[in-house]
Amino acid sequence: MNKLVIHAKIMIDGISDTPKKDQLITIEDNKIIQIEEYHKTEDEVIEVNTITPGFFNCHVHIMYPVGFGANKEFTLMEKAFYAQKHCKEYLQSGVTFIRVVGTEENYDLQIKEAIQNDVIQGPHMYCAGKMICMTGGHGWQEGIEADGKDACLKAVRTQLKAGVDLIKMMATGGVMTKGVEPGNAQFTVDEMKIMVEEAHKAGRKTATHAQGLQGIKNALYAGVDSIEHGCFLDDECLELMKQQNTFLVPTLCAPQCIIDKGVENGVAKYAVDKTLKVKDAHVESVKKAYDKGIQIALGTDAGTPFNYHNNTAYEMELLARLNIPNMDILKIATINSAKCVGVEKDYGSIEVGKQADLVCLEENPLDNISNVRKINRVIQSGKIVVENK
Repeated sequence: MNKLVIHAKIMIDGISDTPKKDQLITIEDNKIIQIEEYHKTEDEVIEVNTITPGFFNCHVHIMYPVGFGANKEFTLMEKAFYAQKHCKEYLQSGVTFIRVVGTEENYDLQIKEAIQNDVIQGPHMYCAGKMICMTGGHGWQEGIEADGKDACLKAVRTQLKAGVDLIKMMATGGVMTKGVEPGNAQFTVDEMKIMVEEAHKAGRKTATHAQGLQGIKNALYAGVDSIEHGCFLDDECLELMKQQNTFLVPTLCAPQCIIDKGVENGVAKYAVDKTLKVKDAHVESVKKAYDKGIQIALGTDAGTPFNYHNNTAYEMELLARLNIPNMDILKIATINSAKCVGVEKDYGSIEVGKQADLVCLEENPLDNISNVRKINRVIQSGKIVVENK
């Protein structure tokens, strides 16, 4: 039996509106078995300033190396080694659960299996495998191209057969695909509806890349579970999201990193130009969604230009710039994201019976959200996987 006992001076459990002080957390094997007021014990106790649930990143592209020019190409072997590096970087940055939303040839499923078999170290993963797009649509180079309801149905069934955890579809164009506009709708409502229904029938959630207004509405009319990016949200979108309990995964990092670095650092000019068209509307949409009470989950779109896999904290910092309270940001990064992924029964908060995925911090992130970067230890499934001395 593996046992850990932690004394947290401050415990942010992911569900409470205020932190708890001087808590004693007992972990056996992979689960939290007891949380109580601090008292002396014969067990060896780990002293921690602040503890939070493990962070989530609900929108990553695990095999995309970051920090290279737009024309740099990688072999499959190089991508595999980078993916291993990225998995370790997520843990080192306190991210214990990721949702991979697009990988060529379903390679993310093989990475997930390697982690589960202790071949490599990495976070828990939910995988979409190949995303589904219209012919020539956003992401066509690595996705499944499908046109019409029958082809869309076949594409979903093909992915379910492969063993994916969710279905990812492309409702609009995007910044990173040359020749398509982010604002343009792609799949029709009927095409997306049949994909959503088939995924739900199999007990899987759906997520859609959706930047332009009409494409977002088409996805909402179809009943999608999460809107990824959501650059243009009007009152109708927000009302539908509220009614249907649809999550927004804003990925503020993606456009901000492109603008931060620009063409002078190797970002393709077409990507910079398209980003500048959507950035301001994107920020306003996230503000409106928060004010409306839409459920927001944390995702960075890591793998896009200069959007590093070890920088999930940047998304929290960008949310803080919108005057979202730090406690709400931490809930977005933990329990909200667990609900978005559909794993809130086991992950996302510090509660008895849940998986012991925890981040031990040197300083309180309620004082400054950037303190999520000051990591002392990361615990995953009851084991210390990162320890900074």
